[in-house]
Amino acid sequence: MAHDTVEKTAVTMLGLGAMGTALARTWLAAGHPLTVWNRTPTRAVALAADGARVADNAAEAVAANTLVVVCLLDDTSVGEVLAGAHLAGKDLVNLTTGTPDQARARAEWARERGARYLDGGIMAVPPMIGTPEAGGYVLYSGSRTVFERHQETLGVPAGTTYVGEDAGFAALHDVALLSAMYGMFAGVAHAFALIRREDVDPAALAPLLADWLVAMVPTVHQTADQLRSGDYTRGVVSTLAMQVAGTPTLLSTAEAQGVGTELLRPFVDLMRRRLAEGGGEEDLTGVIDLLVR
Repeated sequence: MAHDTVEKTAVTMLGLGAMGTALARTWLAAGHPLTVWNRTPTRAVALAADGARVADNAAEAVAANTLVVVCLLDDTSVGEVLAGAHLAGKDLVNLTTGTPDQARARAEWARERGARYLDGGIMAVPPMIGTPEAGGYVLYSGSRTVFERHQETLGVPAGTTYVGEDAGFAALHDVALLSAMYGMFAGVAHAFALIRREDVDPAALAPLLADWLVAMVPTVHQTADQLRSGDYTRGVVSTLAMQVAGTPTLLSTAEAQGVGTELLRPFVDLMRRRLAEGGGEEDLTGVIDLLVR
């Protein structure tokens, strides 16, 4: 066992919030030598008991290993914590949630200090870390060299998906996926609101709703194909004109049920705008062009 531990890549983990602690525990459990640091030292006590080395400060933790993983509150915290650390020759993996522009700026900041930089967007919640069957993964962008060098180690807590040399791409993909998630949540909220005052068991609607959403998932691939080809009428089954014609039923039903339309109406308005511009033979892909103008 000791021999296996020596062979595994040593990791420095800065930040022991819920996610940082989950990441740290999986590396320890897999036999990776681990150095940790957190502003609140008490959060490191349990990890120390499991074999982690606890550094007195962030600079000491950074000095301990080549692979330095950061998971802090925000981008400002990253700059503050690493301000006094010697980063030359380090492989800096930043898993702190931020914007694409912050990631690009942080990559340049790291380069100026002699570090190789990889940005990450965690598509998981802490209970999913270290549990492969949960399906969590981390999006990575930036130095391909750093990613390939440490892919096996980075893959211990969760799956890895590399999305490009542009350091901002992990954050961009992260926000894109989360935005789609919240759009789905909005639709689910509206659906449950419609039955809220009726003698309908939410638990009875739930499987119908879940199955319906799953059935709609392939439209994601059709949208991508239309965007790539530029032909928004390609493979259309239900035209925008047909769908817009049905929207009054959606809105009037909501009003009759005493349900606000603020989650639904903005998208309906975009559909109607696209129709007015002549997109009646398309499906919904043309709405995307309205959003990016």
